[in-house]
Amino acid sequence: MIIRRKPPRALGPDEPIRHATSHPRPVSRRDFLSRGFMSGSAVVVAPTVFSLFASPHEARAALSPDLAAMKVTPCNILPGAGLVPFIAFDLAGGASMAGSEILIGGQGGQRDFLSTAGYAKLGLPGDMVPNAPNAGSATNDFIDTSFGAAWHSDGAFLRGMLAKTSAAARAATNAAVIAARSENDTANNPHNPMYGIYRAGADGELLTLIGTQNSESGGNSVAPATMIDPAVRPAKVDRASDVTGLVDTGELGTLFSDPSDAVAVLESIARISHRKIDRVSGSFPVGRRQVLEDLVKCGYVKSADLADRFSSPAALNPDLDPHIVGTSGIFSQAEYNADSELRKTAAVMKMVIGGYAGAGTITMGGYDYHGQGRATGELRNFRAGQCIGACLEYAARLRQPLMLYVFSDGSVNANGQVDNTADGRGKFMWASDNGTTAASFFLVYSPNGRPQLLDGPGGLAAARHQQIGWFRADGSVETASHPGANAVNLLVEIVVLNYLALHGREGQFASLFPGQGLGSTQLQQALTSFARIV
Repeated sequence: MIIRRKPPRALGPDEPIRHATSHPRPVSRRDFLSRGFMSGSAVVVAPTVFSLFASPHEARAALSPDLAAMKVTPCNILPGAGLVPFIAFDLAGGASMAGSEILIGGQGGQRDFLSTAGYAKLGLPGDMVPNAPNAGSATNDFIDTSFGAAWHSDGAFLRGMLAKTSAAARAATNAAVIAARSENDTANNPHNPMYGIYRAGADGELLTLIGTQNSESGGNSVAPATMIDPAVRPAKVDRASDVTGLVDTGELGTLFSDPSDAVAVLESIARISHRKIDRVSGSFPVGRRQVLEDLVKCGYVKSADLADRFSSPAALNPDLDPHIVGTSGIFSQAEYNADSELRKTAAVMKMVIGGYAGAGTITMGGYDYHGQGRATGELRNFRAGQCIGACLEYAARLRQPLMLYVFSDGSVNANGQVDNTADGRGKFMWASDNGTTAASFFLVYSPNGRPQLLDGPGGLAAARHQQIGWFRADGSVETASHPGANAVNLLVEIVVLNYLALHGREGQFASLFPGQGLGSTQLQQALTSFARIV
């Protein structure tokens, strides 16, 4: 029986959630974050000083030929690992991810539809299930494939993504969903893949990793303990000035009106220092001599290179990037000024997609939205979709590949109450936490065209690669469908395996993660979605 009651007032994207009886009072940082009492700030992770100049893209310096040659030998100021930029969205609190958002089905894939009762559990009335007749759709259903994978055509993530992407960006994007349960309202879900992506080789020109919280993982959820590397633990920034402050060209940057003059001075200092060190280094033992020569010579070469590339604050400042904000930007100036989540996303995507950082996490708070009708969750998922779409669009404008991973700690289930408000959109209200309905998804953009699914005879294999694991007909995760379906640490391993596969390096997974729990190479192939893109 469908019970019709007046839904509660929809909370704005930044209003905190005050659960009356279903949750205790918030006491931890994580509690405050998941209920929207605090936001996730942008974080950057500074590596050691000698790793600051590894770029995943081409070197942009234009030093004089004699010093430019030293960038390679002996100074090792080389282009970086060349890996795909990686951004994770950590939606704190237990967001609805699948069914009424990205579609998830039975063993046959996304279009192996669940029961009507299963979709009701995932928030959809019978007349809005994915395969229900829909006269307003060209395909007469509630399915949209603009981003490659099948989404519910009225999904809030989808609507947000569509709002911030061009047709060209959408046409070069594909997605996959992973059925995987996780615990609700706990800080112990080892969801965060940053250290695994780092171990896979991700690096940036200025930073190794970026995140959104002053935590060991850089995000709300923790990282698998076996992957943590203390050398790349996050340090927090939360505004554009923190990003531009990562590079300081010193007093020379203010003494000359023409930045090339500062570079010329540093080049001259480098040459003088090289001649001096060549004259005196002969008095040192051979081993110490080489260390001294490299330290002094490369120090000045790196300083000149730094001044050459980052003399202008516009090089790093997302506020000044016309692709990000302004008349032709992804965000209008008004919405950018009004929404700190958009500014935070801009700072992180500028760093990662621009090649200055190898990978990063954007934490967004307030996703523990059950008990608030349906509208509150729709509004928050929509904004997350806008931020996801902005990252895809920025990658398309820069013609850089990108992998985006979206996850949340736990999930929710719906009841039979319909929210008929404008923002509730006639869907069922979220009633309570439910980790058995949880899922994660990832999107991959390639400037060379839509990433291709791995395939097999009859085409069914492709559908199974687009959906890793499956749901039971009743709308819950089939925990026997893959190793990570009931083990979040193995879910992270699946994400890293898929990241390696984008580079044709999936065969290195076992050697990089010797304690891995995904099984044999043959079993790992079933957990891999896309063919190589770089």
